[in-house]
Amino acid sequence: MKSPAVADTAGNVNSSPSEPPPLFADPNPYTLRPANIYGPGQLAKQYDAILLLYGLCGNATVGLRAGKTQLVIPRAHDCCTILLGSKQRFQEHFGDNPSQPFGSVGFLERGSYFVRSDLGDGQIHYGDQFAALLEQYGEENARYIWDTMHPEETGSEKSEVAFIDIPETAALGAEQRFREKAVAEGKECVHIEGSLNLIRKLIHGDWEAEEFVVVQPGEQITGVYDWQDVIGTKPVVRD
Repeated sequence: MKSPAVADTAGNVNSSPSEPPPLFADPNPYTLRPANIYGPGQLAKQYDAILLLYGLCGNATVGLRAGKTQLVIPRAHDCCTILLGSKQRFQEHFGDNPSQPFGSVGFLERGSYFVRSDLGDGQIHYGDQFAALLEQYGEENARYIWDTMHPEETGSEKSEVAFIDIPETAALGAEQRFREKAVAEGKECVHIEGSLNLIRKLIHGDWEAEEFVVVQPGEQITGVYDWQDVIGTKPVVRD
């Protein structure tokens, strides 16, 4: 995913491949692998780092291994965190309702009115996140943690959709189109100001451990699924 608002100001950016938006809405059948990120010719090039503008994204990045080149990924649950500029702002706005539907100029431009956290069947899909909690904390504690992080929506929450407005792209008028679509569906549009903060830091190499995970060669990405670390690493176990 390339952000023209910041990528062109960074002299250390060589290439910016992207992945299709459906990954965020339905990640289960899709897992990121080096071949999905770079073609064979690009894999042969020498890079200082491969920058992943993703979060856990429904476990799409879990298990991704660093080969000869380190990987850098934000500590983000999904693209919502990246659009907001920090995991703290994600928790502030979505902590009480992680399944809150949201949209942005990028999704609207690609035909998606907003992004849902479920697949249209009324159930939120989190891949193996609960299984990971179960293994780490046991059934009773895992259920408590899960229910705390994923409360049931109320009627008012179900009627709201959030638009994350990036100041650098506000002039495109996407929010007004988003609001019109929301009204047509009987939904209330909530305005949330976004930020390119994480994108800038990722591209410019400002990879503070509080906000980014650097996956060294011989390591792979793991899911932590909390509000603090979100993402971790572990050594690759060779068969």
